[in-house]
Amino acid sequence: MSNWPYVLYALVLGIISVVTGEIVTFVMLGLILISLQNIHRVLKELVKINQTDTK
Repeated sequence: MSNWPYVLYALVLGIISVVTGEIVTFVMLGLILISLQNIHRVLKELVKINQTDTK
C-alpha cells in the first residue's frame, strides 16, 4: 500500500497552514487523518478475515 497521496495531502495542508497561520488547524486535521486511516485499515482487515471465514 502506497502512502504517497497522504504525504502529498499533508504537505499541501502544511503549506497552506503556514501561509494562513493556522498551525493548530493543521495539527488537528493531521490527527483526524491519521485516525481515519487507522480505522480504514482495521476495517479492511476485518473484511478480509470475514471473507476467508465464509469460504
